[in-house]
Amino acid sequence: MDGKICLCSAGVLQNINGPEDLKNLKMCCLQTLAGEIRSFLIEKISQTGGHIASNLGVVELTIVLHTVFQSPRDKIIWDVGHQTYVHKILTGRRDQLATIRQMGGISGFPKITESEHDCFNTGHSSTSISAALGMARARDLMGDNYNVIAVIGDGALTGGMAFEALNDAGNSKTNLIVVLNDNEMSISKNVGALSRYLSRIRTEPIYYKVRTDFQTLVDNIPAIGKSARKVLHKVKGSLKYLLLPGVFFEELGFHYYGPLDGHNISEMYRVFQRVKNLKEPVLIHVCTKKGRGYSPAEEKPQKYHGVSPFDVETGKVLSESNGSFSKVFGKKLVELAEKHKEIVAITAAMPEGTGLSLFSEKFPKRFFDVGIAEQHAVTMAAGLAIRGLRPVVAVYSSFLQRAYDQIIHDVSLMNLNVIFAVDRAGIVGDDGETHQGIYDIALFSTLPNITIMSPADYDELEKMLEFAVEDGKGPIAIRYPRGQGKRNLAPDIPIEFGKAVKIMDGGDITIAVTGHMLEIAVEAAKELEKYGIHSDVLYYRFIKPFDTGLLCKSLKKTCLLMTVEDHIKSGGFGSIALFKLNEAGMNIPVEVAAFPDIPIEHGKRELLYHKYGLDSKSLAERVLKRLKSRGDM
Repeated sequence: MDGKICLCSAGVLQNINGPEDLKNLKMCCLQTLAGEIRSFLIEKISQTGGHIASNLGVVELTIVLHTVFQSPRDKIIWDVGHQTYVHKILTGRRDQLATIRQMGGISGFPKITESEHDCFNTGHSSTSISAALGMARARDLMGDNYNVIAVIGDGALTGGMAFEALNDAGNSKTNLIVVLNDNEMSISKNVGALSRYLSRIRTEPIYYKVRTDFQTLVDNIPAIGKSARKVLHKVKGSLKYLLLPGVFFEELGFHYYGPLDGHNISEMYRVFQRVKNLKEPVLIHVCTKKGRGYSPAEEKPQKYHGVSPFDVETGKVLSESNGSFSKVFGKKLVELAEKHKEIVAITAAMPEGTGLSLFSEKFPKRFFDVGIAEQHAVTMAAGLAIRGLRPVVAVYSSFLQRAYDQIIHDVSLMNLNVIFAVDRAGIVGDDGETHQGIYDIALFSTLPNITIMSPADYDELEKMLEFAVEDGKGPIAIRYPRGQGKRNLAPDIPIEFGKAVKIMDGGDITIAVTGHMLEIAVEAAKELEKYGIHSDVLYYRFIKPFDTGLLCKSLKKTCLLMTVEDHIKSGGFGSIALFKLNEAGMNIPVEVAAFPDIPIEHGKRELLYHKYGLDSKSLAERVLKRLKSRGDM
């Protein structure tokens, strides 16, 4: 890197306003920059919260990518995308990092509407290679000339879509670079055969050195004949079988480089410079440490994967949660599993996030972490169920979307006894549009044989889980929200299959509500009482089957309905209510309080509820407006 400048003494980060500013820096400056970025990240994310551990792990890798390649001309696709804070810093968004994941601020994930350097929206795993191959093929068909780089983690590589893309990309013979960021972690510790394979490569990195030395030797032999080259090539091919416990990537058609030290800028720089002009699929394997440079995150990467604001000195989270729906679910499932030996639990790489850690400790032989592989998780559950076990699949709502075909084909059509614990249903807040769990009612409600339940509070979640295990038949989905809840919001009435419960009695309007929105609906009803408006509040434990009888009985009295849900309007709870009323021959005005059919941005849940008219005051105002429009006020 001769002819470059050094800014180490003056501070490097403050002079980086875009990737082009990296091109003129000496290697020492890039090393200094890595340290400055880590300090900057820790300072800012300690105030806003966010994905700190994964970003600390890719500092050097991101610097090298933006030094060697020419973004936005060259396309860098980040799998999952939660590790792109460094990318954002280097692409002109350094001063906006303080707004990350805040309403109105920048996203915690790549977003094509936010920057020309974000060439593809990501938020779920295992998508980057497919997207990159599509871009590479578009480049070739259109006669363009640029590099396409997919950055994928070893955890995301376990997703079936990644294997499909590797298979196709390796056969494509096109210029495509896949960077495997190997940190031995998804959110939790990686599991499975692929993880063991990568571990062997990390601990036996001899082949890369032998291959490089061998190629240098061949290149330096003058006037070597074609036949001799063929022989040497065969010898080289044999070496890889002798020196590696498998050559998975090369057999798929990739030119493999690695494993490289993902924190050694000069080593990665040399390799990336060498491969960027190759006209074939390349896979570069870099090994990084999640949480690098901040000891609390290095020691507990799971905790600091996605973290609330924290104290930098101690690492202590400033507002520790006193509980969550996930924890209540996990504790109740353990209690039920003590009595019901047929219960088994399945997670897709998220034992901590879904509350299954306690179950995994108590019943290790009845617990299955399948890695990031939701499709496999669902069909494996079907196999367990058809042989008489009672599988409980705990998955976030937005991730369960990835297994929709398996839910239909392998569970619903055969009416198998699989329980879906649909965590993070509804608005999740700061993670934004790719993580909002606002589509699951629409997805599940169209399927035969399935039961959909949604609890108002912790007590209801426990009762619903017990009902599902002891009395439920066929597939059952229990959808519940992220974060903390309460107790004693709903009356202590035993669950009766398919039946809703009246919470408040009134003659002016019927408010039908499902899930944790009950609390907000009751607050809205109390707000309406200030105006002399009295509400029939109906709490729907069951979304499917839908209790049409109770609703029709109430509407004969009130003649006006408002439905309330934490979901989009199309295909949601309100849509189901309208359909059932039409079937019953009731033609009355209905106010559907739900999210519009648009991507719902990131921001605190309370702010999003207010913006979209789903807080208690907004709900009351909507009712008053309806009543005024029909002349009742």
